[in-house]
Amino acid sequence: MPSIDALADRLSTYLGNDQVNLVRRAYFYAEQAHDGQRRRSGEAYVTHPLAVANILADMHMDHQSLMAAMLHDVIEDTGIAKEALQAQFGETVAELVDGVSKLTQMNFETKAEAQAENFQKMAMAMARDIRVILVKLADRLHNMRTLEVLSGEKRRRIAKETLEIYAPIANRLGMHAIRIEFEDLGFKAMHPMRSARIYQAVKRARGNRKEIVNKIEESLGHCLAIDGIQGEVSGRQKHLYGIYKKMRGKRRGVNEI
Repeated sequence: MPSIDALADRLSTYLGNDQVNLVRRAYFYAEQAHDGQRRRSGEAYVTHPLAVANILADMHMDHQSLMAAMLHDVIEDTGIAKEALQAQFGETVAELVDGVSKLTQMNFETKAEAQAENFQKMAMAMARDIRVILVKLADRLHNMRTLEVLSGEKRRRIAKETLEIYAPIANRLGMHAIRIEFEDLGFKAMHPMRSARIYQAVKRARGNRKEIVNKIEESLGHCLAIDGIQGEVSGRQKHLYGIYKKMRGKRRGVNEI
């Protein structure tokens, strides 16, 4: 389980000491605010905002975003007012936390309504501060990573919402890696048997194909170097949800994809 000390060490590689200490202070405030609260897994609730902050640290986000990550459930779950956060951490952090809380409270009945209203509210939040969206995406990503502790019905509802709303938002923002993880985790929760079968098929085929992709990358990189062209060559295999969508769309078996 990650600790605040481990996170602080990571942050010190790109943030100043004063900024790291502010993130620490936000963590201890959240720890006290959520005292006695537990996640479904039985862990102390503060492990969730700490994990969200770690996801944002992977993106090298600024200290205010990390502070908002630590505090993002405080208004909604503990009864502490926005004004109290503002007095403690300043207007910017309080606004970020308030924005994330409002996005969390959105409920949708249909896919069309969800997409239309959600994108409108997301756009409004982005117009004020795009960091609200980034904190919310990190929050949803950690929830998806720990989805197995929920009941089947709730797990499928959250996965469906993630596939229909949050993955497209990540895609629109160019956050490819997060979109891929949203889609694979959502697919696994919605269709565990199909996900497992495709995973096994890909695992059987991956060795040789991965070697081929690596050789092509090396060859192209060598050709670029010879011609004095600066560039980076990368290759990837389709992710599980991408394979599944193509199988359904083209009505083909996994080996044909």
